[in-house]
Amino acid sequence: MELVFATNNAHKLNEVRAITGARFSIKSLKELGCYDEIPETGDTLIANALEKVDYIHNKFHCNCFADDTGLEIEALNGKPGVYSARYAGEHCSFKDNIEKVLREMQGVTHRKACFTTVIALILNETCYLFEGRIDGEITESERGTNGFGYDPIFKPVGYEITFAEMTDAEKNSISHRALATKKLNDFLQTCPILK
Repeated sequence: MELVFATNNAHKLNEVRAITGARFSIKSLKELGCYDEIPETGDTLIANALEKVDYIHNKFHCNCFADDTGLEIEALNGKPGVYSARYAGEHCSFKDNIEKVLREMQGVTHRKACFTTVIALILNETCYLFEGRIDGEITESERGTNGFGYDPIFKPVGYEITFAEMTDAEKNSISHRALATKKLNDFLQTCPILK
């Protein structure tokens, strides 16, 4: 079965494809032939995921899903949150975002944080939501070269290493996106309309 993932982020695609396996063909926006700047104007992760999936579904009339992810840091009153991807400004890099967070966290001892991913799926004209969350803390400096986004500064609870110090398999067994994707995958595997 073919599903469109409303992203061109290769890291996200690889993570999702590794979990959903061979039963589903996960296509990117590029593979769909979509090069639009998809609106992302919501003030919650759910609103953004729904906005993205609705846009693709309405334009291409396909079964599709979209995600939105936020890093919430307690000492920063939940920031960057819904603005995680563009925390250092529009068209910023992952590195810019990390540097801004580390600057703002300089000298702060309370470093609790959590990552949340929301996935919105439209399947046969019906919408479903899946959420994954993992708690952890912000490290004082970047550690590791794997992964993407805030991975080099996020250390999950129960681990002494950051996401960026983990192998893909390790991260895919515990991460926020992995947890949300596993819920999506479990639903797809058991969904009566796909039998």
